[in-house]
Amino acid sequence: MQHPTPSRPVIPGWRLIISDAGRFWAFRSHVFPFAAVRAGAESAVDADTFEEIQALVAEQEKTAALVEEVTS
Repeated sequence: MQHPTPSRPVIPGWRLIISDAGRFWAFRSHVFPFAAVRAGAESAVDADTFEEIQALVAEQEKTAALVEEVTS
């Protein structure tokens, strides 16, 4: 009997790596615009849990979106 393959966590638009120690690293697939980087958006973040990495990614995307609103 074959067991189903466990699904790996995914964050759309980000590449997710889980270290051998279980630490999560996320790298954005495309770099943020320069204005977003100047405002503090980071294209690479790390955390201890998937929930924490999701929250950090959301913060980065929110920062970038706010900059885009202001500059549009």
